[in-house]
Formats: sequence, C-alpha cells, structure tokens
Amino acid sequence: MEVKYTEENIRSLDWREHIRMRPGMYIGKLGSGSSPDDGIYVLVKEVIDNCIDEYMMGHGTKIEVTISDEKVIVRDYGRGIPLGKVVDCVAKINTGGKYDSKAFQKSVGLNGVGTKAVNALSSYFCVRSIRDGKEKMAEFHRGQLISDPPKTKTTEANGTQITFIPDNEIFKNFRFIPEHLDGLLWNYAYLNAGLSILFNGEKYHSKKGLFDLLTKKTEVETHRYPIIHLQGDDIEIAMTHGSHYGEQYYTFVNGQYTTQGGTHLSAFREALLKTVRDFYKKDFDPSDVRQAITAAVSIRVQDPVFESQTKTKLGSLTIAPKGASIRVFVNDFLKKRLDDYLHKNKETADSLLKRIMQSERERKEMAGIRKLANQRAKKANLHNKKLRDCKVHLNNRRGDRRYDTTIFITEGDSASGSITKARDIQTQAVFSLRGKPLNCYNLTKKIVYQNEEFNLLQHALNIEESIEDLRYNNVVIATDADVDGMHIRLLILTFFLQFFPELVRNGHLYILQTPLFRVRNKKQTIYCYSESEKQQALKKLGKQSEITRFKGLGEISPNEFSRFIGEDMRLEPVILNHNTPVDKTLDYYMGKNTPNRQRFIIDNLKVEKDVANV
Repeated sequence: MEVKYTEENIRSLDWREHIRMRPGMYIGKLGSGSSPDDGIYVLVKEVIDNCIDEYMMGHGTKIEVTISDEKVIVRDYGRGIPLGKVVDCVAKINTGGKYDSKAFQKSVGLNGVGTKAVNALSSYFCVRSIRDGKEKMAEFHRGQLISDPPKTKTTEANGTQITFIPDNEIFKNFRFIPEHLDGLLWNYAYLNAGLSILFNGEKYHSKKGLFDLLTKKTEVETHRYPIIHLQGDDIEIAMTHGSHYGEQYYTFVNGQYTTQGGTHLSAFREALLKTVRDFYKKDFDPSDVRQAITAAVSIRVQDPVFESQTKTKLGSLTIAPKGASIRVFVNDFLKKRLDDYLHKNKETADSLLKRIMQSERERKEMAGIRKLANQRAKKANLHNKKLRDCKVHLNNRRGDRRYDTTIFITEGDSASGSITKARDIQTQAVFSLRGKPLNCYNLTKKIVYQNEEFNLLQHALNIEESIEDLRYNNVVIATDADVDGMHIRLLILTFFLQFFPELVRNGHLYILQTPLFRVRNKKQTIYCYSESEKQQALKKLGKQSEITRFKGLGEISPNEFSRFIGEDMRLEPVILNHNTPVDKTLDYYMGKNTPNRQRFIIDNLKVEKDVANV
C-alpha cells in the first residue's frame, strides 16, 4: 500500500524535542557509562568546558565537582552568567557568550548547544549564577522551565553552579565509573596548569602540564630518554620513547581531549618524522621513528572545527584568524624547538637514535615472518570460520550505529554458537578461539604472526598497523564463569596489554558479565549476576522457586542469551588509569609463580569455589 506524503507528514520540533529525539547528533552514543565516551560523561564535560573557558580567560582558579549516585554538581568561581540571561543561556538554542570573540578567545564550546543538550537530556537541571552579591537561579525538567524565581542577595563568591541528573529514559541503567571521571578530570588539570579541581574532596592539580601527564601515564624506568617538554604560544608538546609496541598519543585542542586525533595529530607525526630525518641526516622509515613513542600534543586555535558535536576529532586545517595551516604551524614549531633541544642534549639525541635503529632491526627481522603470516591470514579470511562478522563497522566513519559495533571473543563451539544465534548481525560479530590461547607475556611481536589465532584476531580487528582503523568500537571478552574461563580471560588480556595497549587505554576492551543464576516461579523469571542478587530474587519470588546455576555460556539458550547482549548488556570495562604500570601488572599475573601471586589466586579461587557450590 502506498503511503501518502502530505502536509501532515511535515513536523517542526522545538530544540528540546529535537535533542531528545536525536541525542546522538549532540552527544554521540548514549551508552551505560561503561565507556569513557558514553553520553553521561559528555554531559559532565559540556558543563566543565564552560568552567575551563572562564579559567582560560583569567577568571577563577578553582572548580568543584561533586558526583553522588546520579546527581552531578559543578561549581566554578568565574564571572558568572549575566543575571538577565541565565535562562536564555541554558534554554535558548544558539545563545551564549562564545559567539563574542571579545569575551571568549580559543574556547572549547563555540556552538551554543552544549549546556542546552545537558538541560534537555536531564530529568532535573538547575542553574545558579552569582554576580556581585546577587544570585539568579532557574530549574528545569527535561528542558522545560519549572521554576524561575526572582534574583536574591547572597554573600557567595562570583561564579556559576550547574546541577543535573541525567534522564534515565534516555540513559538506561547508567552509572558513573570513578576511573573514567578520574581520567577526564586529570586531563583538565594537565591542560590547565595552575587550575585546581576538587572532585568529591580530592584535589586534581598540575604544575608542569603535559610533562606531568606523560610522567603519570608512562613508567619512567622504561623511558629511553628523559621526557622532552616543549612549550610555545598556543602549542605544547611532551614526548619520549619506551619499550612498548605501537604509538601512543594524547592529543588536545583548546583543552578538549581529541581521542580520535585529527589534523593536529597528523601534523605532529609528519613534523616529527621530518625533523628527525633532518637532524640525523638519514632517510628513516616512518614506522621506525614512531615505534614505541608516547607523546602528548596540545594546541589552541580560534574557532576550531570538530568532526562532531562530541569534539573527539579535529577537522580544522587552519589556525584562524591568521589563516596559517595547522600543518605548517606544528612543523615550524617542532622543526625549531625539537632540533634545538637535540643539539643541546647529546645524550638524549644518542638514545633516540639507538631506539630508532633498534626499531629498524626488529622491522627487518620480522619482514619475512609477517609476509608469510599475512598471506596465510588472507587465505584463511576467505573462509574464516573463526569470525562471524557483522555488517556495520566502526571504521566506516558513517552512521550512528558504528559506535554500537561489538566483537565477542569467546572460546568453544557451544559458547560461540549461543552468541552467534542471539546476536544482532548488523552490529555484533563473534570471534571463536580454539581452546586456551598462548601465554604471550614477555614474548616479542613475532609470536603474533607465528601464532595463527593471534594473527587472525589482529586481522579481524584490523589493528596490525594501528588502532585508527579498528573495525569494532567494543572488543568484548566473553568466557565462562569458572576457573578455566578466568584463565582464558587473563591470557586474552595479556595479549592486548602486551602488544596493543592503546586499544585498552582508549577504552575499547570489556568483559561480558553474564548471569550466574536463573531464579523463577510460574509467573516470573529473574536472572542474577551474583549471590546477593540471587538472595534478593528468592525473597521476591519465594524460597520454593526453581534455581538454575549457569556454569558455562553454552548452557544459556540463544533465546535467553539475546537479552544479555542487547540493550541491557552488562559490560565491565578494562581500565588502565594513570597509575597502572602495565609491565609490572603483567609480570605479577603472568610472570613467574611468586608467593604473592599464589596467594592472590588461592584467595580468588576460594570465592569462585564457593559460588560454584551454591
């Protein structure tokens, strides 16, 4: 039957309706809070960005952030929103001070949308502005004004306070993970040396900016040379080389953490190669210069252009208003400052050269192995039974659903079979392991190519060269809830931490939580993920209820499994925070069988045994 297209089909949405109907346009993916780029953290960021802009303009050196349960309170000590425009600034689209370049220079929030999005996507939103002894507040529900009292007198210091509760109709089953908030706030501190952020009473403060960032994010004893820290007008760079695999970057624009890089990162990588080649007068291979580098790059530009509202990738080509190319700007800075530094610090120059030569030797040694392995992988991919692929991929760069793309790494035919039958074939893929993978701790990257499963896995993920072309946003380890499952989980974690730590650092790796018990009576069924949840279910359904213990993923039918990998999927993120030493952590869990590790395993196996016997 033909559907008629008439005037009745045309709708006009106000700003609140549009944001709530299409939240992805404003804050990226929604998520549950398990990923650092989930929507609830974008809401927090949008509010703090405004505080940072005040600090950058020289107003207020302290920001207070309080997050308890679902409520977020952010208070700055800047100038405060002009009292007559308090409601307009948070509830009238395309209204704000960021459009006036005299009031805000090189700001993060430039489009007048951020705080309005927070307002529209919150079940409760309150704004308070304090200026020169007077206060104005307003309260909202899902963007609708519900309270607009007149101005009052106050003795509080100038500034703005925003309070909001994310709407659980939009953000279902969400929770704030402290480690994600910790990383977010530390980045603000590193990018704004001298600023103090108080988060639930804990102080975040940096004196040396990006130097402090690299000191916290890396293990100093693995550095091949002391951190090179270069600062100039509108640009700051810190870099060193280590012993890890791949390249690791932290890039920022106007204080915004651009997790997907952009033109400034491309400019840095290009400028570094050119400067190093010119300094040593050798035509090094680009991969040899960049192998094992860790660098932080921050630039400030006027009117930055990002590729999305979430500002994770810079698209600007020029530094407005001068019109200078970002590529030329970064290259000129690095060419002068890094070249000067290497001339003045001979030991560092020698150490950098040794690291480059080592990378060159390793690359040439692996060339033959890599070629054969890639030929085998290409042949296997034509009929690869290990990978049941999906149709949408993260590196397609188009469509909202690419952020939902997930690959489940599981073991055994029964487990992978259940997930395969229950999955969403548009966005969910399954990679099936054959038994326990190899313990690759302390092995070189040769093993990734020599071991067929590891090689096929890196090809499935498309991370051989870098994670920039990663095919799935969520890489999920799905193993049984028993001793063997825990061991397999550790072995897969070791593989990623040893050879692809940036995949973990960028928040792509998760552990799938599946129910341990099913409790049901004739009227209702409750799935329980812990012993305490089981006891609560028995209280609700009665002690005579039927209890089923799931010992393996294969015991859960595909019909049941679909609800555990759908909207309500529980994912536990694998988080590397700033003080997690990768080498020491791997040595503890996967190295020699020390008394400390034996005690850890014994203690944890007791818990597992107790659960298994319930």
